[in-house]
Amino acid sequence: MVRANGAVSLRELARVVQTSEVTVRRDVRALEAEGLLDRRHGGAVLPGGFTRESGFPQKSHLATAEKTAIADLAAGFVEEGEAIVVGAGTTTQELARRLARVPGLTVVTNSLLVAQALAHANRVEVVMTGGTLRGSNYALVGSGAEQSLQGLRVSRAFLSGSGLTAERGLSTSNMLSASVDRALVQAAGEVVVLADHTKLGSDTMFQTVPTDVITRLVTDEPPGHDDRAATELQALADQGVQIAVAGGAGAGHGAGQQGLDSAGERRGPRRDVPLPGQRRSHAPGGGGGAPQLRPATPLSEAQGGRVADLAPRRR
Repeated sequence: MVRANGAVSLRELARVVQTSEVTVRRDVRALEAEGLLDRRHGGAVLPGGFTRESGFPQKSHLATAEKTAIADLAAGFVEEGEAIVVGAGTTTQELARRLARVPGLTVVTNSLLVAQALAHANRVEVVMTGGTLRGSNYALVGSGAEQSLQGLRVSRAFLSGSGLTAERGLSTSNMLSASVDRALVQAAGEVVVLADHTKLGSDTMFQTVPTDVITRLVTDEPPGHDDRAATELQALADQGVQIAVAGGAGAGHGAGQQGLDSAGERRGPRRDVPLPGQRRSHAPGGGGGAPQLRPATPLSEAQGGRVADLAPRRR
């Protein structure tokens, strides 16, 4: 199935072979050990190491429930009348579908899919970058895209990627996509990363957002057996990243509305998590005539879900 489609989800594999996802995950791990495939994004892809990137058709079928829950939660961070940037990706596409209901919003994007999701939202203004179309993810890249972002200043950037680690931050497999994502970050006062648990602990070739620049991570609860993702979440929290965990009916692991306390133990959810202070300025000299930056807004349960933070361990 991987050879025929380029990628396949664990859920689809379990359905086809009529067994549990636990069994499929074990078998996929064994196939990876033999070099026959790579585990990625809640499924499996053809082997390719750091440089291989799945196309949009493959990505759109992986971790769909998790992406939906993450998008629901992330949409609650966007205020009426804000100006934001939204990068390319299947998770950010899900976010854009929910932003269509936010009045007075201005969205700057290099993603055709994000723009399409907002095309009929008459209360949302969409500003697209220039650039060269990269067909595998329907994104505009290259010098044209980067130059069109110069001088831009917005309140928040919402980005996704191929992998996220506490050591390197957010990364992607394509150099052109990474360059545009860096330009999007430079335009924003705060950076919100959207990444499901399958990307936690994965590292790819090109760094896009260093860990110390990430303001908040919106993710889903890792399953109990995924020690790598849980360890990575705690390491990110130790470095000052605010963690928002999506839960509820839309999440792939609905019970996951908990965090880790300072001793590393599980604890109950907190309904409101304030955004930490901005750690550095991303664009020197920005602000003249640009949209006014707004203070971050806590996310309440009424805005689409509950969140939990991971507190840094005391040293």
